[in-house]
Amino acid sequence: MLRLVKGMRLVAATHNPGKAREIEALLDGHYAVVTAGSLNLPEPDETESTFAGNALLKARHAADRSGEVALADDSGLSVAALGGAPGIFSARWAGPDKDFAHAMRRVEERLEETGAANDDPGRRAWFTSALAVAWPDGPAVVVEGRVDGALTFPPRGDRGFGYDPIFVPDGHRETFGEMDPALKDSISHRARAFAKLKAALID
Repeated sequence: MLRLVKGMRLVAATHNPGKAREIEALLDGHYAVVTAGSLNLPEPDETESTFAGNALLKARHAADRSGEVALADDSGLSVAALGGAPGIFSARWAGPDKDFAHAMRRVEERLEETGAANDDPGRRAWFTSALAVAWPDGPAVVVEGRVDGALTFPPRGDRGFGYDPIFVPDGHRETFGEMDPALKDSISHRARAFAKLKAALID
């Protein structure tokens, strides 16, 4: 049976320190998490058409190159009025400099073009997180979590990362960018995916 043993080292297949910190917190500090960036591992081209496919691709890439168990997250924001965009291209909308202020403006501009910027149903959106754990040259496990909510403009809050300042999860008034990190970690798409991962791989 595949298991993650507490105390073992895990390679987080990311170059994003904010995402790495969130992953470590969601693992309750029971694992020594190092990032692919700190190991100077290159980022693979994300060529799959789904979050799950890209998470698996990144986890296998990091595991095979590091020789250690690797965990990858592929996540993004999907907007109903934009046909699910930016979706798997969420990071690419931020450009090579990972400028998410630009990406959030782009979302707002696209909504204005559709006439949905000030329309409550048009602002419906959801975050998806796919998590993959891969063993070097071996098996892998993939799970997925989702949280629904609505968009708000202008962006609010400087916590979190990515599109967090424009996303208000259902049942809350604060954006993920304003929310206490512990609260976000308990309700987010990534938290829901981690709950499934823990059920599958951790005692």
